Amino acid sequence: MATELDVRERLDALVDALRARGEIRSAAVEAAFRAVPRHVFLPEAPLDRVYADEAIPTRYRDGVPISSSSQPAAMAIMLEQLDVRPGQRVLEIGAGTGYNAALLAYLAGPDGTVVTIDLDAEITAEAAAHLAATGYERVVLLTRDGAEGAPEYAPFDRIILTVGAWDIAPAWIDQLAPGGRLLVPLWLRGAQRTVAFERADGHLASVSVSSCAFMRLRGDFAGPEGFLSLATNGDDSMALAVEDRAAHDPVAVARWLDQPGPATQVGESFEGQSLWKGILFWLALREDDLCQLSADAEKSAHPLVPRLFGISATYRWTLGLLGERGLALVLRAEPERAAGENGDRPADLVVQAFGDDPAPAIRLAAAMRAWLAERDGEREPRLRVYPKGTAPPGNGVATLIPKRQTDIVVDWPPAGSDLSPRV
Repeated sequence: MATELDVRERLDALVDALRARGEIRSAAVEAAFRAVPRHVFLPEAPLDRVYADEAIPTRYRDGVPISSSSQPAAMAIMLEQLDVRPGQRVLEIGAGTGYNAALLAYLAGPDGTVVTIDLDAEITAEAAAHLAATGYERVVLLTRDGAEGAPEYAPFDRIILTVGAWDIAPAWIDQLAPGGRLLVPLWLRGAQRTVAFERADGHLASVSVSSCAFMRLRGDFAGPEGFLSLATNGDDSMALAVEDRAAHDPVAVARWLDQPGPATQVGESFEGQSLWKGILFWLALREDDLCQLSADAEKSAHPLVPRLFGISATYRWTLGLLGERGLALVLRAEPERAAGENGDRPADLVVQAFGDDPAPAIRLAAAMRAWLAERDGEREPRLRVYPKGTAPPGNGVATLIPKRQTDIVVDWPPAGSDLSPRV
């Protein structure tokens, strides 16, 4: 049985690592992570995994996780983006285990208010028990569709989503206090970015942008995007993220993965993080058929998994393009087989075709070469969210992404501009 000293050493080691990598930057966020014990919120997980820097799924549906305790690094980055101050009112969409709500409550302090929402009554009940066990009973838990927000507790100085959203719900904008900040993992044509927004002259403007990977928002406001659970050769631990899950047959995609075609070398000595943070969003703005393949390296024995890229200790990932009769993926030229590796050692890259259609591989190889030619000049994007139909006319530089309730405009302001996002 783990001792209190053992827990403290593991927790401190995790926080020290997050601080050293720059994911924790402020004294307030560091203090919150050191004060709130993650293992209480994950009572069934082994201690070494609890205090590793990885997401831990806690609920599944149809083979796809629907709730988890997010990766600590991602949580730290988001808390820094959110910038919660003592005494503020905070709304969280996606209760999960309650761990993030406890961190928010620590940051808001005894004079602040934290409200967390989840669609699933079992999830909110478990989160309530975990919060009570750690002394954060003051957190308000509501079981409802997160798109509704919590008007009875509004306005909020800070609103944070810990689930991925396809669009911005009107309630979140309406319930945001003047001078407030909305932080949302936003799905943008097949890629996710966590964007902090503030009000600016009739629209929302980004003030910081970071990479992320979150489970999808469920309920009436859920978008068409999602994951296809791929069962191939008896292995159902791989999933493909797509823009419109109803438009694709997971059985056909799984069959294509067992039909590898030609491979084309496109780059040398790359790490997965450089693809995750670099080309993913760049490609999303240029191609309509972006997809992302992910796998749990501890569960999957599929021969593709050692050729994917490590984002955490167990999470493997890559990007690709999906067609009607096949797909193409960016892969390591050679499998990563070293024991204990996280799968993110530098590797030569290839674009590999799967299935009967070579067109996605041809397009993807060309896109990879184009990105490699200009990536040194790439900057963080600026995003602006307008009520539907009110976005300014295009200027040939910005990309307009239409949604149900809003229109999102993406561009890259000049380096050094006052409009450049702060990261």
